[in-house]
Amino acid sequence: MASETLIPLESNPEVMNKFLQKLGVPSQWAIVDVMGLEPEMLSWVPRPVLSVMLLFPTSDPYEEHKQKEESDILSKGQEVSSNIFYMKQYISNACGTVALVHSVANNTDKIDLTEGHMKSFLDEAKELDAPARGKLLEKCEGIIKAHKELAQEGQTNTPSAEEPVNHHFITFVHKDGALYELDGRKAFPINHGPTTPDTLLEDAAKVCKEFMARDPNEVRFTVIALAASD
Repeated sequence: MASETLIPLESNPEVMNKFLQKLGVPSQWAIVDVMGLEPEMLSWVPRPVLSVMLLFPTSDPYEEHKQKEESDILSKGQEVSSNIFYMKQYISNACGTVALVHSVANNTDKIDLTEGHMKSFLDEAKELDAPARGKLLEKCEGIIKAHKELAQEGQTNTPSAEEPVNHHFITFVHKDGALYELDGRKAFPINHGPTTPDTLLEDAAKVCKEFMARDPNEVRFTVIALAASD
């Protein structure tokens, strides 16, 4: 049976923060807009930063790069920390929720989750592989219900679940000294090289710029971060 199609979650910090708080993330952590990728703009983002998320158009250049990147990694290999939490995405239009789960799941040492749907999901998903985690999310009614409620709250006109969506959310996190790109539509996490908790934002911004450079005629890119709330 095919998974249901959701209305996408808008890249709106207010909506996303309600979603996270509903699922047990304390208000000391919040989604904030990253207004630009130059050093001065990055300096405005509250610290510490736990994750960076990029919303971008899924154009031909993205698909071509994705295939090439996958074949390169399959032939050359890459190091991936056993501590990284990565899950596949099976639910249509749930990339915003998957990006937020990736952000929280890889920072449970810093985020003191209260009892709730997110904590229950992560406890159950911890020992599973990436496909099984994606399948588990399909059955997690609490997280899906929160997505459905808050997808209706965006500022723009809410699309129907059937309308084609050509934007996709991914997450960047630091784990064990490396910068990881977590995209539930890719075959595996992507190791983008060394980073630290202090330089995660700057290092992720460099990779976001590479996404933009591959699609120079496109302007619909949005960057947000999960960071300490002011």
